[in-house]
Amino acid sequence: MGFLTDDEIAELRPAQEAMFPSPIPTQVVSSDEFSPIPQTPMQKQVEARIITMADELGAKQGLSRRGFLASASGMAAAFLAMNEVYGPVFGVSRAEAQQPDAAAARAASLRDQFIMDVHTHYLRDDTRIMGFVEMRRAVGRAGWNPALNPEEQTIDSLKYANWFKEIFLDSDTKVALISGAPSDEPQDWFLTNEMKFNARRRINEAAGTRRCMSHAIFTPGQPGWMDQVDRAIAELRPDSFKGYTIGDNTNKHLAQWPWRLDDERLMYPFYEKLLAAGHDIVCVHKGLFPPAIEQRFPHLLPYAKVDDLGKAAKDFPQMRFVVYHSAYRFAGGGTAEQGLEQFERTGRVEWTSDLAEIPEKYGVTNVYGDLGQIFAQTTVVQPNLAAALMGILIKGLGADHVVWGTDAVWTGSPQWQIEALRRLEIPEDMQRRHGFAPLGAADGPAKTAIFADNSVRMYRYDRQRAGLENDPVSTMKSQYAAAGGERSNLAYGYVAG
Repeated sequence: MGFLTDDEIAELRPAQEAMFPSPIPTQVVSSDEFSPIPQTPMQKQVEARIITMADELGAKQGLSRRGFLASASGMAAAFLAMNEVYGPVFGVSRAEAQQPDAAAARAASLRDQFIMDVHTHYLRDDTRIMGFVEMRRAVGRAGWNPALNPEEQTIDSLKYANWFKEIFLDSDTKVALISGAPSDEPQDWFLTNEMKFNARRRINEAAGTRRCMSHAIFTPGQPGWMDQVDRAIAELRPDSFKGYTIGDNTNKHLAQWPWRLDDERLMYPFYEKLLAAGHDIVCVHKGLFPPAIEQRFPHLLPYAKVDDLGKAAKDFPQMRFVVYHSAYRFAGGGTAEQGLEQFERTGRVEWTSDLAEIPEKYGVTNVYGDLGQIFAQTTVVQPNLAAALMGILIKGLGADHVVWGTDAVWTGSPQWQIEALRRLEIPEDMQRRHGFAPLGAADGPAKTAIFADNSVRMYRYDRQRAGLENDPVSTMKSQYAAAGGERSNLAYGYVAG
């Protein structure tokens, strides 16, 4: 099952001599759908600099390497290392790394920042997608968390309890949406719609607040799919609907029902049904389909692009279309270097630029970009590409049409991604050359809109009456921190040996 064979997976031995529990991943991590690229020379440089700072500064602060890297100063040191290698892309001061009080003060000043993550995942209890277990073991062997015994890892690491811990206790996330993925094999759905509904109810009833939201997955073309939509509307009342235009993303070799957003016969009755029931958010997985995947599954390529979005958005202006991963093509088997080369040569990156150009081309205002893997994958390999992609999205869609999603827990606790966006700035020469606006401060207008305001508006979330500050989740997080809880610095996947 999956893109890689057992033999190919067996060759993906983690480089445990080189890797360590870095606050920011220093190597691309993959699922069993694609082979990860080897650690790049620049990533090796970043890693070496982080190790040096961790040993020097940690000793001065009376901390072990691991303890330092789990601290706010350790996070700052990682971004300093990134800047030293890639150029001044992240806003960070040396004082944060050297002085624990300075780092702690900054972290405390942003701890209450409202962050709504509309793209998170975990696996069902009866899943058979056991490749994720090997990902967890790989991370343990690699040394990202030395206390993690890879022989003791089970599928439980990718299930509900760990998802809750890493989202709500190990990060500044305040509200999370549980997503999922369908499959032509019923057992290979990450979560059924009922499972997502039950988890949302369980969390919100226990918290007494709206801490959790959930998708209903829809599967156009599959037998009885519209009946399932009716049932979701009537019984589950999802916060939004999500679909995969390539059909079965988990088992691409089995995909029988790919579809297009602008299919008038198949999809327009669906949009009409949603609008009539008071639902106006359709999320759609796009991108993550590099040339290596295209070669294996060429028949799915037409469905991975965004050329079906403009007409649908124009024909249904009341509907809000949210493109997950912002259609970025080169994750999932490609390289950030491919995207950066395109951008430096043309000023564009397929298919993210295509997405960003839809509002002007079609005269629409109802198209949004979710970050997801577009941010997670590029930040750790080519942060200048991450900056360029943010510039492209904001210039084309507007800062008020980009939403925060992390694809956690596949990428571990989302805290490192939160910190990356807080600190990221588009280099001034890139701003001048391409007409990009600066991203601004961590709590400035653009980043505040992306982290929360855009999704708050879209999901009609009443922040004034949310009551999150004193609910049981907030209390649990305070107790967890007081008891010495540390960010795990984990991500889940294979790395090239």
